[in-house]
Amino acid sequence: MRADEASLARLMAMSQKGDRQAYATLLAECQRWLRRYFARRIAPSQLDDLVQETLMALHNKLATWDPSRPFLPWLAAIARYRWVDHLRRLYRADECELEEEIIGNDDEPAITARISIDRLLGTLPEPQARAISLVKIEGLSIAQASQKTGQSESLVKVNIHRGLKKLAAMVEKA
Repeated sequence: MRADEASLARLMAMSQKGDRQAYATLLAECQRWLRRYFARRIAPSQLDDLVQETLMALHNKLATWDPSRPFLPWLAAIARYRWVDHLRRLYRADECELEEEIIGNDDEPAITARISIDRLLGTLPEPQARAISLVKIEGLSIAQASQKTGQSESLVKVNIHRGLKKLAAMVEKA
């Protein structure tokens, strides 16, 4: 069977009426279509899971399809939403792994981190390092940092901006 719009729509209409054979055929054809759809978008190792997840979504939304509307755009919309959800899960997983790397699996003490920050700030001119330390590390407002350092608020902002720019450049180099 060729998975074209008319055939799939007919199978879907029959499936909605309770035809089990039509439903089995529909799922098989949708599985082929989804494998081709996702093959260009995700890693091969994740393909089967995403196809199955999308078929489950199709099953759960079976009653929502309107026979007067085309079937393939409806299926493509479900597939796209499942794909986006999949990408979000991957992003969250990468984010969690990154947090673990930053925090350190060996429970690196906060003291070591503070020494590293102090070392980096030590490479900056004193006004920049002081402004960054007060505002970004200690959490003071720009106005409070201005009062503590004797610099104008504008100068505090400029020093923070320039200092962070230098630190970013150093980190990128390393």
